[in-house]
Amino acid sequence: MPTRDDPWPPGTPCWADLAVPDVRAATEFYGPVFGWSFVDSGAQFGHYHIARTRDRAAAAIGSLQQEGQPSSWTVYLASDDVDATAKLVGAAGGSVLIDPFDVPGNGRMLVGLDPCGASFGVWQAAGQIGIEIYDEPGSLVWAEARLTDLAAGRRFYAAVFGHTFQPSPAMPGDYETFQVGGRTAGGMGGKVGPAGMPAHWLPYFSVADVDAAVSTTEHGGGAVVTGPQDTLFGRMAVLIDPFGAAFAVHGEPSQEQRGT
Repeated sequence: MPTRDDPWPPGTPCWADLAVPDVRAATEFYGPVFGWSFVDSGAQFGHYHIARTRDRAAAAIGSLQQEGQPSSWTVYLASDDVDATAKLVGAAGGSVLIDPFDVPGNGRMLVGLDPCGASFGVWQAAGQIGIEIYDEPGSLVWAEARLTDLAAGRRFYAAVFGHTFQPSPAMPGDYETFQVGGRTAGGMGGKVGPAGMPAHWLPYFSVADVDAAVSTTEHGGGAVVTGPQDTLFGRMAVLIDPFGAAFAVHGEPSQEQRGT
């Protein structure tokens, strides 16, 4: 299974966490969808729950921090100097929502907004690198920014994280992948999502069976935005959890597509 013990290269999606009003209810929802087990980090860390796949950190669920804050997934990009990244965010036309701070024994982080209004996190690893397992069922497999102004998004992420961009011929004309150190690290496109949904980062989690994950989502009180559908990159669906947070699932193509 693909695992990692060293810090992720700067600019790479390296963590994803969910903020919700009811952490226990969220663990009860996501556990069956992804097969996650959870470790409560304790009162010192606000009972932040680490989601684990095969005893490796895969994501996390925590409480909302502000009144009126919507439930949402946050994708974190790696940095080797969060304070320097914070300055770049402002200089490139974004804003810092949560100033850099230490997570004792784990790392240093901030939360920012890009010029389109999509929120993202930045993580500087210390004791915790972020994702310890990837590209396996129950782990992050892809992350993309769904933005309202792609040109502004490209300028921002290139300036802050050094991303370079490549068109994706198999995807809609406005969709591009971004590279870190010459390797594809994620995507960026202009399809924002359901009506009224603002610009956002969308995490994709691998599952063994997309249709089963969709059924479990609906049974647990979530809803389907798009899919399930076969693509050149596998079978996918975009979903919303019972708290209104969007996420996507990815798996192997259906038997019908494999048979064609």
